[in-house]
Amino acid sequence: MVMVSERESELRQRAWDAAASVVDPEIPVLSIADLGVLRDVTLDGDRVEVAITPTYSGCPAMNMIALEIEIALERAGFRRPKVLTVLSPAWTTDWMSEAGRQKLRAYGIAPPQAASSRRALFGAQAIACPQCGSDKTELLSEFGSTSCKALWRCRACREPFDYFKCH
Repeated sequence: MVMVSERESELRQRAWDAAASVVDPEIPVLSIADLGVLRDVTLDGDRVEVAITPTYSGCPAMNMIALEIEIALERAGFRRPKVLTVLSPAWTTDWMSEAGRQKLRAYGIAPPQAASSRRALFGAQAIACPQCGSDKTELLSEFGSTSCKALWRCRACREPFDYFKCH
């Protein structure tokens, strides 16, 4: 059993906090921790490695996120940080925090439903409008403002909105 010193634990927490402060460049109200993209932080002496998992392969935001993590870690006093992209297991919206889901809703984006939603059973999806809360909504396009979102419209308030697609 490997014992972790209090100093190592504090350094790891400081590195985690620095990395977790990075926001998603496509949805700036979410940190990468809220999104579940931040997977792990490890220390090798004073060197820190951060593991991130993209929301989908080819996500254009990942390069920017990796760069922002390196900058945040260097500002926190870590020299030569390393960011690793981990593809397995694949990211899922189930990794998103409840606080992240609430932030999305407040920002006007309908958060993803749980993997065990009604759609999984019946192929039907009732997405609540983030503006008025009505479930009288309709899909306009599987393609929203970014690849991870779909465009929906509320039939009650008539407002269009993005829905963060489940993965």
